[in-house]
Amino acid sequence: MIARPAPGFVLAHPAHFIALGFGTGLAPLAPGTAGTLLAFPLFILLNSLLTPLALFGLIVVFFGIGIWACARTGRDLGVADHSAMNWDEVVAMLLVLLLAPSGWVWWGVAFLAFRFFDVVKPPPIRNIDRAMKGGLGVMFDDTVAAFYTLLLIALVKRILG
Repeated sequence: MIARPAPGFVLAHPAHFIALGFGTGLAPLAPGTAGTLLAFPLFILLNSLLTPLALFGLIVVFFGIGIWACARTGRDLGVADHSAMNWDEVVAMLLVLLLAPSGWVWWGVAFLAFRFFDVVKPPPIRNIDRAMKGGLGVMFDDTVAAFYTLLLIALVKRILG
């Protein structure tokens, strides 16, 4: 088991580069937060180039690639869901940004809510995290955290009118 991958690990295989969020997973503190933050400039770029439907399709492709990349990288690290692997946060946050209201205030709320749900893992996220192994498990629990985030945003938006 590799406790903390070295910078060279990121470039040793394309799956590592993807699973470690283009290197953001090497952040010494909170690599999941670093991956979540990576989603913002990535979203701004992709949103300027693609229609919402095309961007959604690309996020689905990113999810599929993430299953492969996280499975391979988890095997190579000796830990199925190593904390340095943060592509799951990137993809889930891209989905949140696509579906949440636009604007920095809503995006700030989305960021905080997503990090909360991803870290605390309320049911069934924790159950999914424990039961589903491999790349699909790594990717899927964050997708559920994204769903919770979007549900909370919809509730707050409704309350605020």
